[in-house]
Amino acid sequence: MIPRYARPEMTAIWEPATKFRIWYEIEAHACDAMADLGVIPRANAEAVWKAKDVDFDVARIDEIEAVTKHDVIAFLTHLAEHVGSDEARFVHQGMTSSDVLDTTFNIQLKRAADLLLADMDALLAALKRRAFEHKDTVRIGRSHGIHAEPTTMGLTFARFYAEMDRNRNRLEKAKFEIETGAISGAVGTFANVDPRVEEHVCAQLGLRPEPISTQVIPRDRHAMFFATLGVIASSIENIATEIRHMQRTEVLEAEEFFSKGQKGSSAMPHKRNPVLTENLTGLARLVRSSVVPALENVALWHERDISHSSVERGIGPDATVHLDFALARLTGVIDKLVVYPDNMLANMNKFRGLVMSQRVLLALTQAGVSREDAYRLVQRNAMKVWEEGKDFRSELLADAEVRAALTEAEIEEKFDLGYHTKHVDTIFARVFGEG
Repeated sequence: MIPRYARPEMTAIWEPATKFRIWYEIEAHACDAMADLGVIPRANAEAVWKAKDVDFDVARIDEIEAVTKHDVIAFLTHLAEHVGSDEARFVHQGMTSSDVLDTTFNIQLKRAADLLLADMDALLAALKRRAFEHKDTVRIGRSHGIHAEPTTMGLTFARFYAEMDRNRNRLEKAKFEIETGAISGAVGTFANVDPRVEEHVCAQLGLRPEPISTQVIPRDRHAMFFATLGVIASSIENIATEIRHMQRTEVLEAEEFFSKGQKGSSAMPHKRNPVLTENLTGLARLVRSSVVPALENVALWHERDISHSSVERGIGPDATVHLDFALARLTGVIDKLVVYPDNMLANMNKFRGLVMSQRVLLALTQAGVSREDAYRLVQRNAMKVWEEGKDFRSELLADAEVRAALTEAEIEEKFDLGYHTKHVDTIFARVFGEG
């Protein structure tokens, strides 16, 4: 994670000060619950709250950790410096480090998910707006990078909207997966901490108690979370790749907004490069790189080991910060994307009606010609367009075998663009709902 690809609201979730504040709240709420149960004196629980307005000294905690070689113990020692050693003696009663670390990590992921969901809402709004703006803007659809049949730019935006809407639903489910906490003590048996403490802490922090933990919260939850981030990143790359192809000089059906004073190349002043969508492609790779380590974290030794810990300290902030930045950047790209309808029509007509070949094929079969013969007739005329630059409609009209099956009017009708866009409203209703 580097500042160039980070936004402050997301990075704040992963700051040490934020982490220590969550650690403190977990410990303080646990003390409250234990006092309610009569396990510790009420006065000691209340004393812990004396630190509620304290800005914990990150440097001091690091200094203590340099000696203890244990981050949670370093924090608890620093907390006692604020609360008082005697008053703090019941802090962390019956708990283990993972109770604090895992519960905190899930809180951070939950907060990150909320920001990502808001990012996705903004992106969905931009995609929807551009979809309706270009609902009837005809462009050529491509398969294998080759002209296929007409579609519309609105349908392109609409399918990206539908994909991102599915991703939003996935992220909601992934957020639900990691909204659990564990205050269950060593190996998760609650031997030294009452389950009601866990219930209280989770309720205070907006989590559900983990039904069964070992000494850690099960990592299949986190694997799903990071896998979902990886899918969202792949969808970002899907959109970015389409825009990059459309911006190619020989295509130029759309391009990223090029602002006044912007430079495209240090060597070639004429360049207007798709730098934002290329950047998004790279960021998507970074986010996806967190998925396999998260999957590998699922298999831990017995009730716990810490092989997952170093991984999560990296992928937690990196994946969420990069995805947050990427979603915001993509929203800006979609909002300002410059679309060239005239170029779309020019590209579609580059091969003089060739893209209507299927309609002619179907018309011939409906007129009684076998499919094999119909394919042969259409392909014969299509190859003249590819190889000799002929006009497809003119060649069909001049082909005696074709004319034996189809009248001039029937052939002319097969070149109506409206035929290909007649169900656009139906598709839009499926994607965006009626009305």
